[in-house]
Amino acid sequence: MAETLWGKGQPLDAAIHAFTVGDDPVVDLSLVAHDALGSAAHARMLAHVGLLTPEAARSLVTALHALHDEARAGRFVIRPEQEDGHTALEAALVERTGEAGKRIHLARSRNDQVLLALRLYLREELLALGARTAELAGTFLDFAEAHAALPLPGYTHLRRAMPSTFGLWGVAFAEGLLEELEALKGVWGRLDRCPLGAAAGFGVPLPIDREYVARLLGFTRVQRSPIDAQDSRGRHETALLTWACSVAGTLEKWLWDVQLYSMDEFGFLALPDAFTTGSSIMPQKKNPDVVELARGRCRELRGLMHQVEAVAGGLPSSYHRDFQLLKRPTFQAVDSAKALLEVLARLVPALKVNADKARAACDDTLYAAHHAYALVAKGLPFRDAYREVGRQLNDGTFQPDRGALTATHLGGAGNLGLSAVREELSAARDWLTHAHAQQLQSAGRVWGV
Repeated sequence: MAETLWGKGQPLDAAIHAFTVGDDPVVDLSLVAHDALGSAAHARMLAHVGLLTPEAARSLVTALHALHDEARAGRFVIRPEQEDGHTALEAALVERTGEAGKRIHLARSRNDQVLLALRLYLREELLALGARTAELAGTFLDFAEAHAALPLPGYTHLRRAMPSTFGLWGVAFAEGLLEELEALKGVWGRLDRCPLGAAAGFGVPLPIDREYVARLLGFTRVQRSPIDAQDSRGRHETALLTWACSVAGTLEKWLWDVQLYSMDEFGFLALPDAFTTGSSIMPQKKNPDVVELARGRCRELRGLMHQVEAVAGGLPSSYHRDFQLLKRPTFQAVDSAKALLEVLARLVPALKVNADKARAACDDTLYAAHHAYALVAKGLPFRDAYREVGRQLNDGTFQPDRGALTATHLGGAGNLGLSAVREELSAARDWLTHAHAQQLQSAGRVWGV
């Protein structure tokens, strides 16, 4: 068995090794590129404060850059006996740089090493999720604009309530996602703290420069307390996944609507054949599996978020090995959220609207509230108008003026506020683009390119 980073020459029970390592040799592949970037910044800092020669730092950064690219390309391998990605990365450095590779771990612990790699991973993935969310919001806006005035029954309690439009329905989800993009900035702020230098949770008795490495990696601040750095394991993963679950909550409502509206009994919407699947026994079936699985992904995300909460909760302060179990559900949730957003960005513009069926479903009863307001406009108190409309509905004399009191205020069926929503979406995209560019610039500083 290969020597572990913490090994002192004593044998380790094979079953204990397998149990404690778990699936890290596979899971950690998602972190190796980020670990390489963080390690390169650490090497530069060590040289900056005189704890490493400039020549050794250059050798390490060059090797780490190559390992980073190999990991991004899927060519980096973590052997089972290597325990985790950190061990595999250091072993590769020693193999490529000799003595310099043995110096990379000076002034840090695996605890703050994995914290930094996770923080870099979460920052990158949050921006990626934000970009996909913005793209999906744009497809909802396009749908709303294309079908702005097409009638659609509005429902409460799954019963017909008031007249609406496909435009009003579509823009609702664009605005919901815009709100999530605003909330994303708060999550980003929580991740904008560099934990490197916390070591095992109590700092190191060496003249390191934590502010230098934070600036190098594009963080605006240092996570000052080393104990809090360790306490934040699970906290930041939960923050990102809670945000993703909130996005999914908005999308789940849309998916439910699509499932209902595309039923034969409604017929307001149809999925193209390429977006449906068949039955192994019923030749006529065109099943909306993509809608159902996407809806299931929304609930899956909540389950994974709660798993992260459960593992991280109920522990005293400082580091505990329980935290190892946070990685798999976090990575799984991020991948699931990205797949969900990507497939819905394809589904929204592919929906076919059956305007005739939707219009036919907009019967006179939808205009009950409108008719009451028309009576109010003639001087009748609202409560009396309400009762009068109720009487007409009961005795079969209800004949509303469908064109009366057409809503033109902001948010009404005749004024969706599309231009304002597009402007806000453009600003959100600009912020994401700028944040992404800053991350690329910081990586360039670390690599010296």
